[in-house]
Amino acid sequence: MSVERASRTGGLGGRLATAAGLIAALGLTALAAAPSHRPARGAASVDQARLDHADADGGNWLSYGRTYSEQRFSPLTQIDTHNVGQLGLGWTFETNEGRGAEASPIVVDGVMYVTSAWSVVYALDARTGRQLWSFDPKVNHAVSGWSCCDVVNRGVAVWKGRIYVGTIDGRLVAIDAKTGRKVWDVVTLDQTKPYALTGAPRVAKGLVFIGNGGAEYGVRGFVSAYDAETGKLRWRFYLVPGDPAKGPDHAASDPQMAMARRTWTGSNYWKYGGGGTAWDAIVYDPELDQLYIGTGNGSPWDRKVRSPGGGDNLFLSSIVAVKPETGQYLWHFQETPGEAWDFTATQPLILATLRIRGAARKVLMQAPKNGFFYVLDRTTGKIISGRNFVPMAKASETPKGMPISWAYGLDANGRPLENAEARYMDGPALVAPSGVGAHNWQPMSYSPQTGLVYLPARTTYREYKRYDDFVYRDHLRNAGVTVSKRAYQYGDKDAPPAPPPPPELRSYTKGELLAWDPIAQKPRWRVASPDTQFGGTLATAGGLVFWATSGGHVAAFDAADGRTLWDADAGMTILTAPMTYSVDGVQYVAVMTGASINFPIRTVGLTPKSRVLVFRLGGTAAPLPYPRPDPTPAPPTIEATETELAYGERLFAENCSLCHGPDAMGNGVVPDLRRTPVIQDRDAFRSVLAGALASQGMPNFGKWIRPGEADAIRAYLTAQAGKLYAAEQARK
Repeated sequence: MSVERASRTGGLGGRLATAAGLIAALGLTALAAAPSHRPARGAASVDQARLDHADADGGNWLSYGRTYSEQRFSPLTQIDTHNVGQLGLGWTFETNEGRGAEASPIVVDGVMYVTSAWSVVYALDARTGRQLWSFDPKVNHAVSGWSCCDVVNRGVAVWKGRIYVGTIDGRLVAIDAKTGRKVWDVVTLDQTKPYALTGAPRVAKGLVFIGNGGAEYGVRGFVSAYDAETGKLRWRFYLVPGDPAKGPDHAASDPQMAMARRTWTGSNYWKYGGGGTAWDAIVYDPELDQLYIGTGNGSPWDRKVRSPGGGDNLFLSSIVAVKPETGQYLWHFQETPGEAWDFTATQPLILATLRIRGAARKVLMQAPKNGFFYVLDRTTGKIISGRNFVPMAKASETPKGMPISWAYGLDANGRPLENAEARYMDGPALVAPSGVGAHNWQPMSYSPQTGLVYLPARTTYREYKRYDDFVYRDHLRNAGVTVSKRAYQYGDKDAPPAPPPPPELRSYTKGELLAWDPIAQKPRWRVASPDTQFGGTLATAGGLVFWATSGGHVAAFDAADGRTLWDADAGMTILTAPMTYSVDGVQYVAVMTGASINFPIRTVGLTPKSRVLVFRLGGTAAPLPYPRPDPTPAPPTIEATETELAYGERLFAENCSLCHGPDAMGNGVVPDLRRTPVIQDRDAFRSVLAGALASQGMPNFGKWIRPGEADAIRAYLTAQAGKLYAAEQARK
């Protein structure tokens, strides 16, 4: 990794030199140093008062972002810039699940609550990792077939002795924190539709707030509030309009749907769901008594399909503020009007008070997929400032053959200044950022000591091309654009394979950790990453930033200048962010590891289990080994022309690559199709595509992929298997 530091003259250094900054820093240190006199009463004591004052409870991590502000800043100082190099592994806990892990552990008075794949919840002794109980909600595994990004779960909420988890198949479950037994279980969505639920619930004022996902598959997003005691639905807010023929929804959002409907065009905009799913960011503001909701992308992505006459399509890619007790609308800010690139606004929201132009402003900060860093007045939703944190330029200034920025700036109201060419209306377009985003859900953090936001960012692009003959496919992916970056160049099955991209395009994609000044709207320093697959960040009063870096490493950096102070190889991919807590006077740093199905990420075994790794000063625990995959069996011989293989590659890219990997290079979380015995038999392969494994999460493509097309996919997979087999034989 390399570090690039910007000049801090009059900037970061100047702010730290102010009396206010020194007082804040000293106050935080005092909080961390002073022993807590609150008795360790456990989860039963987590009520509104305790959550409101979570900032002063440095030893615990009581909610998803530690506090309601979701700054992911800890006042703990035992681990600091001077001794962080002495961190060692304290303990490891391995879950029973072999899928993606994205949870932020919650720690309450010495007990850790964490989730794994399939929404399974574990309670652990936070000192040792000893399992206290586990809860398996027994979800329907078929939902895996329409869970765009694995059967992951980002964590739980705690309230008055109960643990709340949203399940991948759309339920909200309350669990007794002492025993792990279910208290109640409610279905939050229409389970006949391709919804999925991966986000962590939030809780405030006796209500549990939960959203949903599934926009790529054709659903309508909404957020619901449930009574934490009984599980009764208290209110619901829909985020895009529904079928007008059905009349009002009898929901909190009814007064706003007429306004939203005016921004959609055509008579069937509701037919494909519309999207707008709130699958991650839902943040409560106790200072203003507001609930902020980050909303998702359009369904389908192609606006020409869902809204043929254009329009902003409210409330896609927006932040919506409502009253927490009733769901009453307060304000909204749309970041990507007429969204067409999978640019969600579901990324983390951070609440803070910043001194801007001499005045203290209550702000909301977000760095969403679209590549702009927003600072909003969270009282009114008006933009204070916005600036791109990844490279952007006018299309006229972009070299030929390079990606076109979707926008090149913001106007005074925060509306993007778009490059019209990026809307791919007249043919395929290379657009930056890609749908993966300049920043996705991986948490960022904010340090009130330095005044900086620590943001994992990526420079990416992808090719967008419309399906002129788009047909909605029930319970299958319905983005409305091609998946492969090369598929459009095939044209039809008789076209030759596409040439490789030029060197300058191959080097375009990169990742980095940015120390972003939200007032000046520019980076103070940056750390380069060799790739774009990494987790989130944690900031501490010890002057540190922890980052789950690429290649399965977790590292600590000096928060002031970005110097690497510690680095540990976790042995497995990390997709989430580290967190920290203390028990009995000892500070720990914890992070979950676990590979996900749809990223080209580090793999060391066929079914790697997700783990919780916990570090402490002087830790000496030995890491657990991971299993190695079995040798690849010799693939069958299938006669196929280059054109037929190219056609099979295109079909694979459009239908299979999301789960089974680009170029069929599976990471072992779901079957690596180059290794599976199913490709040995034509009829067996056809039957799998036709739904034989639907109950295990393999989608049923029987209506959409004809037997001959299945054979083309099999031929392509066999060719890929042959390359892998030959490489393994050569190494013997």
